[in-house]
Amino acid sequence: MYERAVLAGLSADSMADHERSDETSLAELEALLQTAGGECRGIVIQSRPAPDPRSFIGEGKVKEMKALIEAENCTLAVFDNELSPSQMRALSEDLGVKVLDRSGLILDIFAQRARTREGKLQVELAQYKYLLPRLAGMWTHLERQAASGTSSPIGTRGPGETQLETDRRHIRRKIQKLEQELEAVRKVRSTQRRLREKNSMPVVALVGYTNAGKSTLLNKLTGSNISANDRLFDTLDTTTRRLMISETQEVLLSDTVGFIRKLPHHLIEAFKATLEELTYADLLLHVIDASSPDWEQQYRVVEGLIRELGAEKTPRIDVYNKVDKCAESILPHGENKVAVSALTGEGIEELIRRINEIIGRENRRVTVLLPYKSAALLEMLHREAYVEKLQYTDEHIIVEAICSPETYGKLREFVSEVK
Repeated sequence: MYERAVLAGLSADSMADHERSDETSLAELEALLQTAGGECRGIVIQSRPAPDPRSFIGEGKVKEMKALIEAENCTLAVFDNELSPSQMRALSEDLGVKVLDRSGLILDIFAQRARTREGKLQVELAQYKYLLPRLAGMWTHLERQAASGTSSPIGTRGPGETQLETDRRHIRRKIQKLEQELEAVRKVRSTQRRLREKNSMPVVALVGYTNAGKSTLLNKLTGSNISANDRLFDTLDTTTRRLMISETQEVLLSDTVGFIRKLPHHLIEAFKATLEELTYADLLLHVIDASSPDWEQQYRVVEGLIRELGAEKTPRIDVYNKVDKCAESILPHGENKVAVSALTGEGIEELIRRINEIIGRENRRVTVLLPYKSAALLEMLHREAYVEKLQYTDEHIIVEAICSPETYGKLREFVSEVK
């Protein structure tokens, strides 16, 4: 059963361009609502010099919105912009329904989608950070009542802490505990990463705007069957699969959560444990929905977030996806740009070739016959190469590995075969 909602957005002269609502951002908000399990029954957009301090969109628009909510029997109002705690409370009172802003809606989707322990911890942390500043707005009516009358509401009297202070302390403790748990998760990931680096397994990370087709591309490249639906934020937890990019080179391909405009900073912070994978990747595949009329704006959003995460120096290939849906035959070409269709497979071979050019440029697969007196070199092989197979015989340790030219030079005298 879908929850009926009215959407609202404000474009104010005093707002920065990226904060303003327009038809595109409201269409995206509608897609977010559908992803969360809601149904849009009407859209209200307002233009004014500045947000109204109390009602955000102004009293006239609030009345218009309330009439629409009553006519369509809605139970929810969702705002495309970030609302202050007091605005959210005032709007909820005026409209008579639950009020969410864009951040709250995104958090609701995250809460539905997180599957791994790490993902769930990140969502919970983001929710508490979202809730903390809004407590004041939720409790101002109690503070106002206490100040204006001789009697205070139950729970706010006496020398003890007020309910607001108690809640704040409780939430701060929860945030601290969650941050500690996430730090422990990061340490485990770091250990796994070091083991991977020890085996010289290169990492290729898929990044891009939400719903650009990253999961579909990962499936096409690796032959996997990961859920790939036409929904925003369908992938929350990082998924990693192996991909052979040549006869002598294998990589780890990681799918990541999609980026979106107006993504609140505290959400970026909370999800850094997942997104930090980007900073350790050897190569980024920036997947772009070439069929979207807004692809250039989406591209800029992703580039900005990549910079914020400190991964701007990582080698990158721009992958223009969904070319099967493009009416125009002219697509961007050039160095580190590839046009593909993850659905039909068009351009996939060219993409793998480009990945191999960057990742596996000079690596080679070798068979090494190590005499037992030189067994110490085995540790170096594990550290500097990707060891595929080990076999112990009476005379030798037979090692099949993929190694760099530098490592090959150290082992040349023991190499029996090179591919």
